[in-house]
Amino acid sequence: MAFVISDSCVSCGACAAQCPVGAISAGDSQYEIDKEKCISCGACAAQCPVSAISEE
Repeated sequence: MAFVISDSCVSCGACAAQCPVGAISAGDSQYEIDKEKCISCGACAAQCPVSAISEE
């Protein structure tokens, strides 16, 4: 199951730096996770300072 980023995202980029498969990129208003690339490792969620990332 892929991870998703909620509207609580503050666009700090900490999650993107931790993603081992490059599934996270900057979107129009916040960062987004490509569900096709996500391997559900949770590295991004552990790094998020505002707990905006959770399993779908």
